[in-house]
Parts: sequence; structure tokens; C-alpha cells
Amino acid sequence: MRTEKARLDWREGRRRRAWELKQAGWKQQDIAAALGVTSGAVSQWLARARAEGVEEGLRRHPAPGPAPKLTLEQCAQWPALLDRGAEAYGFRGQAWTCKRVGEVIRRTFGVTYDPSHISRLLHRLGYRVQRPIERATQRNEDALRVWWEQRWPARKKKADDEERVIVWSDQSGFYLLPHHVRTWARHGQTPVLRVPLTRDHRSAIAALTADQRLVRQTQTAAYHRSDVVRFLRVLLRKLPGKLLIIWDGAPIHRGQPIKDFLARGAAKRIHLEQLPGYAPDLTPVEGIWNYLQCRELGNVCCSTFAELATALRRAKERLRHKRQVIRGSIAECGYRF
Repeated sequence: MRTEKARLDWREGRRRRAWELKQAGWKQQDIAAALGVTSGAVSQWLARARAEGVEEGLRRHPAPGPAPKLTLEQCAQWPALLDRGAEAYGFRGQAWTCKRVGEVIRRTFGVTYDPSHISRLLHRLGYRVQRPIERATQRNEDALRVWWEQRWPARKKKADDEERVIVWSDQSGFYLLPHHVRTWARHGQTPVLRVPLTRDHRSAIAALTADQRLVRQTQTAAYHRSDVVRFLRVLLRKLPGKLLIIWDGAPIHRGQPIKDFLARGAAKRIHLEQLPGYAPDLTPVEGIWNYLQCRELGNVCCSTFAELATALRRAKERLRHKRQVIRGSIAECGYRF
């Protein structure tokens, strides 16, 4: 397909050719016939070339189009309007769409734009369509700030002084069908995968140390407090020395079984630290789960849970050799050693 620039160059070249033929002694009628235009058009071209010069007179000046509905100063106000968030204008949720942005522009400036033009204007202002990071509304940003400014430095110093191994722990679940699936289908016909709603899954718990050692355990039933105690025993057996275990405030991490386990002597080697609520981004194990679910098992469809267990075990073994993924999971959370 010819571009707009190519079409403009061709039209300008035709006018220049008319001028060259005239200088060669051709008559206007012959020039018009040779170029496939009217004699009047040739006459106008030649007149402009004589009056304004060949370069300026024969250059095509495209129509400027309609005047912009908004001034540059008004367009410069868009980022401040969008920074307030979509909910500030009565929308549900903070997601911005072209339709929502157009509604805000209509309310603020009384100007209506087509959504496709809204997209072009947003691109000019440096905006791009992105996948947002979801955060729970119950998330306490003050608690996170206290964690990074006070609690984490104190816990890290405690681990250094007492020669404790820093361990992050978390739970997850794996299902027969993957989180991200791709399938072949006819072009233009998006396939619909109908799956039964089920709670059946393979529960998993894992621990990741600061020196990139990974311990994982799975079972068919959901994890309870007694299962967590059993996993802590596994950590004591596999990780020598004292441990500083950092995990979230899930109910299975609290309760009498955990207290009894510590009271029976585990407290000599284990110190438990609870993260602020609704902050999965503080747990590097979340990055491990995401990598296993979205990359290693991203398109693996299993028929049975035995097959799923085998696929999960093999995925974990492959992950052991990808040290950059494990290091990246720790660094992504903001921990530096």
C-alpha cells in the first residue's frame, strides 16, 4: 500500500514534470494530455511557478484539517486529571479506558472525542496500555513502610548477629488445567474451554532461603496447622543452624499446634516473623509460584493428579538449575544481600 508521503511526492513530481515539459517547448494542451490532467490544471501550476518560484510554487500544501478542539494547555492538563484515578470521577475501579477518559474530557472541557482518537492523544502524551499490578484494598501502606524502614533491618541484623538462615515460606495450589493455556483453533474463531468448577487441587508449600536453597512439599489435601508443623520439621532437618522464617499472617501460621511445637524445643532454632497483611510482593516464594504456574506449567494439561504431581516435580527440578530465576524472585521483592 502506498504511503501518504509517497502520494504527495508523486503529485509534486507530476507538477515538476509539467514545468520541465513547458521549458522544453511543449504546448499546454500537449502537457495536459501527456500527464492525464486538464489544461486548466497545467495553467495553474505554471502560473504559481512563475509567481512564487519552482520550489515553493509547485510544492503541495496539504489542507491543515479542522482546528483542534482542545488547546495545548488543555491537553497538558490530562495527566493531572488521570492521576486522580478513575474512582474520583464516579467510575467503579481504577482502570482507565478510552471511553472513560473521553467521559472525563467531556465533563471537564465540554469536548467530545471518538474513543479511537482518545487512544492517539494518549499515545502522544506518553501513555500506553499496560497490565496493572493488583493490590488488595485492605493493604496497609503504613505497615509496609514500617516493615522496610524498621522491622526488616532489625530482623536482618538479628539474623546476622545470631547466624540465622533467612527463610521465606508460602503456600499455593496447582490444578489440572493451567493458569495460562494456548490451543489451536480456526482463524477468527476464538475457542471456548468449558471446565467444571472444582476445589480439587494439589496443595503446595515451599521455603526459599536467602542463599537460594528451595524446599518444597505437596499434598492432596489443603494445608492445616498440623501440616505446617510437619513442614517446619522438614526445614529443621534439611537446613542446618538457626532459622528466621518469614511468612504471612495466614491462620494456619498461628494457633496452638504452632505454639506447642515451639514450646517443645523448636524455639531454640526457629524464630517466626509475620509479614504485613495483604502484601504478597514481600514474599519471594510468590515469584517462584508465578514462574512455575505461568512458565514451567503454563500450557501443561494433566488428566490425573498423579500426572500433575509428576509434572510439578519435574518443573521444580528444572527450576533448581535456573539460579537467575530464584535470584530474581528475591531481588524483585526488594531484598538485597
